[in-house]
Amino acid sequence: MIQADLIVDAKGLACPMPIVKTKKAMKELEQGSVMEVQATDKGSTADIKAWAESSGHQYLGTTEKDGMLAHYLRKSDGQEKEEMSHPHVASNEELETALSNRAEVIVLDVREAAEFAFGHIPGAQSLPLGEIDIALSDLDKEASIYVVCRSGSRSDMASQKLSAAGFKDVKNVVPGMSGWNGPIEKSVQ
Repeated sequence: MIQADLIVDAKGLACPMPIVKTKKAMKELEQGSVMEVQATDKGSTADIKAWAESSGHQYLGTTEKDGMLAHYLRKSDGQEKEEMSHPHVASNEELETALSNRAEVIVLDVREAAEFAFGHIPGAQSLPLGEIDIALSDLDKEASIYVVCRSGSRSDMASQKLSAAGFKDVKNVVPGMSGWNGPIEKSVQ
């Protein structure tokens, strides 16, 4: 059994709540201490790992037993980087205008596949945040890319990854699907 200094209960909660609870609890944790985040949301693994990387905290790993995930994080000791945010942001309205003008853009939806299936922007490509590193070579580095998630948090992390990998024109769409008023497609009946 892995020893943790603090246990955060995020069981039964869906995105973005495991991250919200993790972020709040991390502020209370001593530097260098280890936190265990208990969750049942399968998407929380990629979300928590990506958040830890973007905020400078150390993602140690995840275990799973009987459908319960235990994510382990170590609070940075202050010498790691501060939490970043992608500098290029587009509003939902800016994305909708680009799409209605038939602009040559790629819309990357970095939510989990189930979220995408129940409603997404027409023409968007599903690329869950946890799979982005393995799909980088399939994307055009010169394309205009709008990155979407539910609230702008996962898309911020994905936008940072794309920019760091050399993509030239990447915009994080805020607030994302939670405030999307444009057309929606569903993959499920």
